[in-house]
Amino acid sequence: MNLQHITKSIIVIFGATGDLAKRKLFPSLFNLYKSGRLTPEGFAVVGLARRDWKDDTLRDVVKHSIDDSENEEIINEFCSHFYYQPFDITEDQSYIMLNELLERLEYNYSIPGNRLFYMSVSPQFFGEIASSLKEYKLTQSNGWKRVIIEKPFGRNASTAEQLNDEIRQAFSEDEIYRIDHYLGKEMVQNIEVIRFANSIFEPLWNNQFIANVQITLSETLGVEDRGGYYDKSGAMRDMVQNHVMQIVSLLAMEPPIRLTPEEIREEKVKVLKALKPISRNEISDYFIRAQYSPGWIDGEEVTGYRSEKNVSPNTKTETYVAGKLLIENHRWKGVPFYLRTGKRMSSKSTKVVIEFKDLPLNLYSNVERKRVSNLLIINIQPDEGITIILNGKKMDIASKTKPVSLEYSNKIGSISNKPEAYERLIYSCIIGVATNFAHSDEVMLSWNYVDLILSAWENNETPLFEYQAGSMGPKAAEKMLAKEGFCWWPI
Repeated sequence: MNLQHITKSIIVIFGATGDLAKRKLFPSLFNLYKSGRLTPEGFAVVGLARRDWKDDTLRDVVKHSIDDSENEEIINEFCSHFYYQPFDITEDQSYIMLNELLERLEYNYSIPGNRLFYMSVSPQFFGEIASSLKEYKLTQSNGWKRVIIEKPFGRNASTAEQLNDEIRQAFSEDEIYRIDHYLGKEMVQNIEVIRFANSIFEPLWNNQFIANVQITLSETLGVEDRGGYYDKSGAMRDMVQNHVMQIVSLLAMEPPIRLTPEEIREEKVKVLKALKPISRNEISDYFIRAQYSPGWIDGEEVTGYRSEKNVSPNTKTETYVAGKLLIENHRWKGVPFYLRTGKRMSSKSTKVVIEFKDLPLNLYSNVERKRVSNLLIINIQPDEGITIILNGKKMDIASKTKPVSLEYSNKIGSISNKPEAYERLIYSCIIGVATNFAHSDEVMLSWNYVDLILSAWENNETPLFEYQAGSMGPKAAEKMLAKEGFCWWPI
């Protein structure tokens, strides 16, 4: 495989004037350029949006999105590869002019027709753009063609299926890259390594030794300027259906035959198929929803969700979800997978906690059930690393124990060159490795599971709890675990 030939490509960004492009896409592309993963002589970026910008306008925006401590000469060289075209997705002429521009750039940069289309726009436009790209022959170049799609991928199973059908009119499934930036995070990608490269873990990774699994994705921020969007979405659609379900499938999947995208996806799909269905009258036993009320974050008083900008004062949209998933297969039967995610919580954290079962007979009777021990903690963000908490002997005459932490941290040593999630994922798409992108089967199975819950919530069939901003959620979430003798870790 000639990797240099493959990475020669044009990246077309729909929505190039948006916040995502400035915060994530431009800096990620610069890091790929600086590291040599983007061929300096063989790449170009075309930015598209409605604004009446010129090439120099976009290049100036790109320059200001990059760390100003970088070498100015390298930045200027990088920015010279950017081109801008005012674009109206409903206008035929926009696509005709875009095709002409791409053909001209492919000639100038000796790019063999490789085209990556990045849709950083509202999902309602995905289908229309894909259809027009095909109609005006922008997908009929001599090289490869791929499309990256940002979430949300539909609002429910039916809209996700419709979106799939529309995009497949122009792109085959292996050309569609549904991006979930959590799958680009270092420690999420490390889950497979922890499991399948360590003989001390995989033999214990089952219902004989694991009591429960906990996944926490907590944020201290509120909805900020996204109130209008968030009030139509909520925590279930924004976090659980995609990020949480992806992490669950990685934690629970069987070892793949090979580390290929197809084999890994097949095992992830098996997990989602094995999720125990819940009936409508069981939803309140398995899932809890809540909204944040006024409180304090880092010593600053903050408003409640219903007082946020562009949020209805009578809204029923959840800003917090806690739930219990059961996987009905031989490995995981009887092991609850607990999840919680929310805004305006006491800390910003993404972590997985594996709680191992107690010994049948513990000779050290002073070891309390609620003591923090026998845990494997995978810290995803903001700190990255692994913590194992064991019982050790206290340094005194009596035979008493205390928790002992064994830690591996990515903070050790220099990590200034550590690639960010979007950087990893964009490069994976360019070289055609789809392992860390969501397949349509995964998307549909996730939606099929959460649709019933969302329907019940929209009909107010279960309680809507409150939790004070600055807390870790409502008491109801603690009671859900307490009923089975567990608690949220760490406490």
